[in-house]
Amino acid sequence: MSEDSVAAARSLLSGLIAEFRTIVGDSQVLDTDDVMEPYCIDWSRRFGGPGLCVVRPGSTDEVAAVMKACAAAGVPVLPQGGNTGLVGGSVPAASGASGGFSGVGQFAGFSVPPVIVSTRRISWIADVDELSGQVSAGAGATLRDVQLAANDAGWEYGVDLAARDSATIGGTVATNAGGIRVLAFGMTRAQVTGIEAVLPDGSVISHMSGLAKDNTGFDLAQLLCGSEGTLAIITAVRLRLHRPFGRTSVALVGCENYDDALRVIGTAVDSSSRLVAAEVIDATGMRLVCDVASLPSPLATPHELFVLLEVADGGEGDGLVASVLEDRDVVVGLDASEIERLWQYRERQSEAFSSLGVVHKLDVSVPLERLAECADELRRVVGEFANVREFGVFGHLADGNIHVEIAGPAADDMAVDIAVMESISRFGGSISAEHGIGRAKASEIGLSRSHEEMTAMRSIKRAWDPQGLLNPGVLFV
Repeated sequence: MSEDSVAAARSLLSGLIAEFRTIVGDSQVLDTDDVMEPYCIDWSRRFGGPGLCVVRPGSTDEVAAVMKACAAAGVPVLPQGGNTGLVGGSVPAASGASGGFSGVGQFAGFSVPPVIVSTRRISWIADVDELSGQVSAGAGATLRDVQLAANDAGWEYGVDLAARDSATIGGTVATNAGGIRVLAFGMTRAQVTGIEAVLPDGSVISHMSGLAKDNTGFDLAQLLCGSEGTLAIITAVRLRLHRPFGRTSVALVGCENYDDALRVIGTAVDSSSRLVAAEVIDATGMRLVCDVASLPSPLATPHELFVLLEVADGGEGDGLVASVLEDRDVVVGLDASEIERLWQYRERQSEAFSSLGVVHKLDVSVPLERLAECADELRRVVGEFANVREFGVFGHLADGNIHVEIAGPAADDMAVDIAVMESISRFGGSISAEHGIGRAKASEIGLSRSHEEMTAMRSIKRAWDPQGLLNPGVLFV
């Protein structure tokens, strides 16, 4: 490319950034490396790359105007919420990496990093609709703020996860987030009753009525849920709420292995009570969390696994079957402070593993009947890698979703990641249970999706985003 062409392209990009400043205000466009850095690397610290600039619109109209400008210029766009992802889906690709960005349109032949469109300023939350039990919120509202708004009105939002203080509603919808309440309420997809989004050409779709019965063609909200920013930029959602299930009891139980842990889940809860969470921590994770968080060892003796059960039983412990637990090493929490204390052992697992440095965090799911067998296989497979220093597992036991944590390999070394995902595939599992595919798993998505499914998904991507501007390199390679 000639020097004159490069200079012309740079001039056009400068003009584009100036247009963004006109749309959203000068202070809401970030284009220096130091202030852009938090937007350009994800929470795992494994993934990240350069962006052209960060634009922080404050409304759907501003998002639409920014998207129209990018579409006219042929510049790629990366939607971003709280940037709490772990698979590289919310940050740019590394320079020259697979799934990187190439300019199109006016910038053909000139490599252009993406414009990062942060939705954090679109953080409004409407009053709870008491009749329908629903609430509408801007994409930038945090999960915690939506939970509090629901609680203040006597309702509960069905999604909860450890990153609640920074994860945004738009991001959780875009990734179909799971968390610790899936057993009780389902994934994020089950909570979404309406959506507003900006399409790649800058047009806006809005269907926020939240009608319980609305059989008028394709459910676009459900299509966008889990699309990881590849089809549209979500700007608002309408969410289904639930009546609280009242006071709960929590038990932390020591177990020998996964078969034993699954027996506990199947027998330790009275049939008249509702099991609302069933989590698992292994011995490595328990050791680390006790060290990092300065927590005392919760049980009398060490165990291979620890199962945390939460039961909606009025908070009296009556939902826990005493005859099953009486011969086990167990601690039961009934009051709020004790329940919160016991949950710390599970909620701080990711933090505990992250204290080891850059950790490979793999979110997978396996059929329950094969979970014990798969766990043994994973231990063998990971053990074959001499560069692994620590290996542990925690997760949502009742739905087969486990988080595999591996410390030792370099951040860009995908060998152990691929070995784990191949093992999961052999057991009929999913290489992504709740975190999404992002960039990290795009090359391996065929382990969980057939050729025909991928062809169908690519057809949808081309129909919605013919220029390929939105989040290129995510989901598809």
